[in-house]
Amino acid sequence: MTLHLTKGIVLRTVKYGETSVIVSIFTELFGIQSYIVNGVRTSSKKGSGKANLFQPGAILELVAYHNDLHHLQRLREFKWSYLYQHIFFDVVKNSVALFMVELLSKTLKQPESNPELFYFAEDAFMHLDKADEQVVGNFPLYFALHLASFYGFRFTDRYTEETPFFDLQEGEFVHEHPVHPHFLSYPYSYITSQLLKVMQPDELTQIKLNQETRRTLLHAYQMYYALHIQDFGLMKTLPVLQEVLG
Repeated sequence: MTLHLTKGIVLRTVKYGETSVIVSIFTELFGIQSYIVNGVRTSSKKGSGKANLFQPGAILELVAYHNDLHHLQRLREFKWSYLYQHIFFDVVKNSVALFMVELLSKTLKQPESNPELFYFAEDAFMHLDKADEQVVGNFPLYFALHLASFYGFRFTDRYTEETPFFDLQEGEFVHEHPVHPHFLSYPYSYITSQLLKVMQPDELTQIKLNQETRRTLLHAYQMYYALHIQDFGLMKTLPVLQEVLG
């Protein structure tokens, strides 16, 4: 097994044995991978404080062993790559981060390299950490919309007064009312178009949305993913997120 230096975003951590954890990490070099990490749950000086590095959403720098034939890899070293100032302590930002983590977990199916997606996700988490209240409220919508483009079923932004319906099955704006129930009409289709035009999270301050509008859009975008990804199901973090965003 060879050693590699890579960054990674923690998606899920499960206790293993008395002192160890198995961690699912979206890595820069290898895509989603599972690692067994020994001794991080001990109260000894050596293990003290190490387990908190594996919180969902944490961005780490890893020295990892990798063997394509193994389903479970090992870490030689790990440390913070970016140390959050707010995400782990701010209830609202943490809820948004957990939504993002779950969406990544549900969409990353194969352990294959996708550095562009990794850099997008890394940048999104760092922007969320620094974001103001208005940006945070719209952040889940922004992330869900733009994440889709990395999986080959991106939303196409061709909204006009002549094409006011957004067909969630086809992922595009259409001029006729779809015959199925999976679509958005005005004003939700128009807002989706505006969100698709946002290239940097800071621009989200220009889009003023209330609680009910966000709720409707989040449910619609969840449906969009469910229509395009097999066994996607429902997102467990969505009810909590909607409650927290208020």
